[in-house]
Amino acid sequence: MKKFDSERLTLAAAGPVLAISVAVLLTSMVLLVTGNNPVEPYVLMIEYAGNIDIQVLIVNQATTYYIAALAVAVGFRMNLFNIGVDGQYRLAAMIAAVVGASVTLPSVLHVLLIMVVAALVGAFWAGIAGILKTSRGVSEVVSTIMLNAIATSVIAYLILPAQLGEAVGNNLTTGQIPESGWFPNFETEGGKIYGFIVIAALLGIAYWVVLNRTRFGFDLRATGASQSAAAASGVDAKRMVLTSMLISGAIAGLAGMPVLLGSSHTYSLDFPAGIGFTGITIALLGRNHPVGIAFGALLIAFLDKASATLDFNGYEKEIATIMQGLIVIAVVVSYEAVRRYGLRRQQQRVGEELAAAAAGNGENTKEASA
Repeated sequence: MKKFDSERLTLAAAGPVLAISVAVLLTSMVLLVTGNNPVEPYVLMIEYAGNIDIQVLIVNQATTYYIAALAVAVGFRMNLFNIGVDGQYRLAAMIAAVVGASVTLPSVLHVLLIMVVAALVGAFWAGIAGILKTSRGVSEVVSTIMLNAIATSVIAYLILPAQLGEAVGNNLTTGQIPESGWFPNFETEGGKIYGFIVIAALLGIAYWVVLNRTRFGFDLRATGASQSAAAASGVDAKRMVLTSMLISGAIAGLAGMPVLLGSSHTYSLDFPAGIGFTGITIALLGRNHPVGIAFGALLIAFLDKASATLDFNGYEKEIATIMQGLIVIAVVVSYEAVRRYGLRRQQQRVGEELAAAAAGNGENTKEASA
């Protein structure tokens, strides 16, 4: 049994390790073909990441990535592709910022209100795609892409001074959230680490417990594996699809909270975008497991922040972007290769067990006849 568990763990780790190795190899080949040193950029990034202030930036960026990836992973476990996390989290952050700036409450209640509003807005926006899928059969891929574009337009309209926004120089914001609505951060030598990292960790634990230790999680995974089989066992597949989209959207709504409550305290035109798409990469890399997602978030955050040093050393920082793209491609290929290898190993193991059982029966037959 221990040998079997060890083999499963090895196969689970083989996919991401192989994907990262292939991405590094291919990126090095690109550097070599373009006449650059294929090793030095990695050394420069690692050395740059050794600075404690850069490490703080990496951890903060990874916190946001982690929550976005969890939102994507919920959909993946249900066999749903929620591409709309980016629109869900930006719209949620903006509405939450407006609400947070317009009220004054005791600190705990103020922060809780902002978080609840963000989760509800994210769930509402994802729920539209869920309703379209369950009632009209519209693919969530198509609907969430369209909802991303609509969210961008809605935000652009609402942030106008004539609506909910305020003009601050050349920027537009939703107004400053009072200090009572700020989430406390951790002070370190290298700067402030978002206190929301604690909430992110709790979300990861809740994600694992719900999916692996509850009846709801079993029904969700069963429906994702086969809706017809789940329906035969009494699970309402349509209800599970809608519920999964609502949960995914609610988590996505919280993805903007580390920045909103930890540093910016307002939503403006320069609020981070593209987090949702990065979350897809991280969820794939982490194989939808909360621990794997954490490592994936740190890796992508490292590439984002450490690549800044490349510009100052004669290399294009887009090298990190190339690597991220190659990781996505390599993840799909490597996971399929590992899956096929695992299937062959399982078939081989079953064959060995059957052969051993047949040999044992033969020995027993001989002893009985003797």
